[in-house]
Amino acid sequence: MADSERLSAPGCWLACTSFSRSKKGILLFAEIILCLVILICFSASTSAYSSLLAIEMIFVAVLFVFYVCHLHSKISFISWPWTDFFRSLIAILYLITSIVVLVEGRGSSIFVAGVLGLLATLLFGYDAYITFPLKQQRHTASPTDPTNGP
Repeated sequence: MADSERLSAPGCWLACTSFSRSKKGILLFAEIILCLVILICFSASTSAYSSLLAIEMIFVAVLFVFYVCHLHSKISFISWPWTDFFRSLIAILYLITSIVVLVEGRGSSIFVAGVLGLLATLLFGYDAYITFPLKQQRHTASPTDPTNGP
């Protein structure tokens, strides 16, 4: 039955798979998976830093769904590039949390979570770099008429 539903709405399926295979889709999916793995590592030993991970994972998953379903184009009162950029800035909190966890060094799962947190910091930093809204606005030169030259 799933195949018949998928074939009945090829436009929707194509839209979902096309974003999931894009650079931004792969990046968001990798962020969700990395947050989940770090959350599991923290839950194995302590729950002290789990709230930051859970909130970020939920926020990334919501944005992923918004982009996959093209809801970002239907909701125009939110500046989606800036929303995504500020979400990516959580990398600063990941960096602080990872450094604190690595300095404490209480166990192997905490150490793995700290190292993966540093990796997540790099991933979120790269995401912030490629989604920076002012970087995307490029100046285009106005057309000039070569016959009206000096």
